[in-house]
Amino acid sequence: MFTGIVEELGEVTAVEDLGDASRFRLRGPVVTEGAKHGDSIAVNGVCLTVVETADGEFTADVMAETLKRSSLGALGAGSPVNLERPMVADGRFGGHIVQGHVDGTGTIVERTPSEHWEIVKVSLPAELSRYVVEKGSITVDGVSLTVVDAGRDHFTVSLIPTTLALTTLGAKQPGDPVNLEVDIVAKYVERMLGDRSDRTGHAQGTAE
Repeated sequence: MFTGIVEELGEVTAVEDLGDASRFRLRGPVVTEGAKHGDSIAVNGVCLTVVETADGEFTADVMAETLKRSSLGALGAGSPVNLERPMVADGRFGGHIVQGHVDGTGTIVERTPSEHWEIVKVSLPAELSRYVVEKGSITVDGVSLTVVDAGRDHFTVSLIPTTLALTTLGAKQPGDPVNLEVDIVAKYVERMLGDRSDRTGHAQGTAE
């Protein structure tokens, strides 16, 4: 489990085409410290498994399905990436519950700068809109953010100077894709309420 607090702004150093997958080599001295084969590292919000580490870099294999459903397929050598290691049991819970399982991709629509922060508007796939609410949590490229405004096909977030300087969101421009992961709690609530409704409806039908 992750919390959406980016530890390091890393970089893709190489991408190898494996046919039905790609092997990424990424530089991240902070997140590779103590990392070993089989460990997890979130890359732009996508949970990847470490294959090997050396000299502050690590490799990870990305399946075709992940490349298709996330923005990782658009990355190449030199691309900056947000990196985060899983939360340790006694660590601080700085963001919100993040699984590293991307629900879909959005696109930066516009950026509105102000003196101390920047409002960023992001397009939202229709199937995810019901999980996004004003003042709720959402993960954008692995960054835990609070929703400012939630529309049917978009949402906005407010980025503070630290987020702008230390994550990829500071450089993203209109038209750029971003990975989205909605709040897992919202999906569980929906499922439980749906199951309850189904059971109630079935019981009522039997009684009649």
